[in-house]
Amino acid sequence: MVATNITWHHGAFTRDERQKELSQKGLTIWFTGLSASGKSTLASALEQHLVSLKIAAYRLDGDNIRFGLNKDLGFGPEARTENIRRIAEVSKLFADSTQIAITAFISPYISDRDAARKLHDEAGIPFVEVYADAPLSVVEERDPKGLYKKAKAGEIKEFTGISAPYEAPVNPEIHIRTHEVSIEEGVQIILDYLRKKEYIPQL
Repeated sequence: MVATNITWHHGAFTRDERQKELSQKGLTIWFTGLSASGKSTLASALEQHLVSLKIAAYRLDGDNIRFGLNKDLGFGPEARTENIRRIAEVSKLFADSTQIAITAFISPYISDRDAARKLHDEAGIPFVEVYADAPLSVVEERDPKGLYKKAKAGEIKEFTGISAPYEAPVNPEIHIRTHEVSIEEGVQIILDYLRKKEYIPQL
């Protein structure tokens, strides 16, 4: 059932006023890629670096979210779409508060990522898609959780890259081939982009 008799309550601060008071711009950095592509590792390293620069940032990780907010969702197509819809809304709220929201989700469907982008665009909040790209052969070799092995053995159903599709980004803001660069180099690529767009201060 959809709520009807509700009204959006505006706060005392506009987003621009909040950003001026806190000297920070809010945005969402959306990592996407196969399991074991390095997106969570990159996201964690980026969060650590930004916070060390006294920039408020918070990471929303795909596995972690399923322990709480999205623990009622499975991995079928409709559940995956709802998973991303919820995270898009949450990340938008973080970004609206002037924080840098960093999301690390497989988010396998282009339509779901486009919906997340549209939500931010309509709110006037920057959305930066980061494609953590690694060939299937590489992520299968990495397989830190043993998930690919289980998926190939039929123990895990609807596993992205094996028995469920992954639709790669067509034109992401940032494309990192994680099998060709180090974590440090990957983070620097993102920082360079953020500074070029003036989302974070110059050194």
